Amino acid sequence: MPTHTRVHAARSSSQAGRAVALVADVLAFVIALWILLYLLEANQGNELVGFVHDVASWLAGWSYDLFTFSREWVQVVVGYGLAAVVYLLVGHTIAGWLYRR
Repeated sequence: MPTHTRVHAARSSSQAGRAVALVADVLAFVIALWILLYLLEANQGNELVGFVHDVASWLAGWSYDLFTFSREWVQVVVGYGLAAVVYLLVGHTIAGWLYRR
């Protein structure tokens, strides 16, 4: 393989790794933002708060009721937090794999 082709392939996989890591970070940020807004008792009637809640609920739909707790705030932190951690772990694992290619 010519040198310029290897350099281009390395640059492409590095850029793809950065993109995957960025997407994972943004997904986790939105979920963490919802957890923070919930804990701070943000006005649920506010459009921004509603938007963040809707997006976070969609992203964490698979994990929210995985475990149940008697206190609602624990349910929110664990249910949404688990999704954020999984997105970070999976996203950065894939990004690391792309960096090494």
